Amino acid sequence: MDKLARESRLKEHIAKLGDQYQTVLIDCPPSLHLLTINALTAAHSVLIPIQCEYFALEGLTSLLDTIKAVRQRLNPTLEIEGLLRTMYDVRNNLANDVSAQLSKHFGDKLLRSIIPRNIRLAEAPSHGQPINLYDRESRGAIAYLGLAGEMLRRERAPASAQLNSAQLN
Repeated sequence: MDKLARESRLKEHIAKLGDQYQTVLIDCPPSLHLLTINALTAAHSVLIPIQCEYFALEGLTSLLDTIKAVRQRLNPTLEIEGLLRTMYDVRNNLANDVSAQLSKHFGDKLLRSIIPRNIRLAEAPSHGQPINLYDRESRGAIAYLGLAGEMLRRERAPASAQLNSAQLN
């Protein structure tokens, strides 16, 4: 905690990996502390999971302020990859209202994938398993599989757009 440049420690360790990995996912707790700052400093982009609830919107404001500060001081290339609606219940009017607000304010940054409120997702960690091993047929597992597909398509989209542009010329 008291080391010089402590907010860059994770970035230094990831840099030592060189080109061993194409993608590194860093999963952080929802609190904004040193681990989160390290992750934002090391990252190229950030995927923001957000519950479709009122207090989550307040937390989102704090996170966006933190991302802006990290971009200004530590990582000018940090981008928001997208926002992911989680624990979503389509029967809940508040969830639908929050989802509409997210769509209005974030446009194409709001991912199409939605992770539903699902008991099997809640149970999986207590059994020490990821959802794709605990119950791969559950709605939650299927939603996360859809998210993986969406993220892969988004990653490939810029490359295919450049390829199509080059073919037109």
